[in-house]
Amino acid sequence: MRTRLLFLLLLAGLAASAQPKEDALIRQLLQTQTAAWNRGDIEGFMQTYWHSDSLLFIGKSGVHYGWQSTLENYKRGYPDSIAMGKLNFNIIELRRLSADHYYLVGKWMLARQAGDLSGHFDLLIRRIRGRWLIVADHSS
Repeated sequence: MRTRLLFLLLLAGLAASAQPKEDALIRQLLQTQTAAWNRGDIEGFMQTYWHSDSLLFIGKSGVHYGWQSTLENYKRGYPDSIAMGKLNFNIIELRRLSADHYYLVGKWMLARQAGDLSGHFDLLIRRIRGRWLIVADHSS
């Protein structure tokens, strides 16, 4: 019985120590997005999304599916680096749902010559083949 209890405590400790590392990887995902956006690189920004027809994106124009569709919508909405401006994220909540899923709520801000924009977003992030990727994005 003591051996089993010790084993369970060891497993719990390992799981708890892994979470800060995973949290940091999720935060890095947003830093990667920010850096790509601020370089004017929408395709680089999109590398943090699941490259699948099942990617779900919800924005001001409604629900869209697919990586390619999301990329095309971004390119239409932000045709050049001037329209893109400079992006900044503020993470409001980062919640681990399981070993392979995170839920993130945040605020986005764009500083642009044409006028600043901001809004909120929530993301479902999933580990797929060892990489953390956004599988659903609701931005307003």
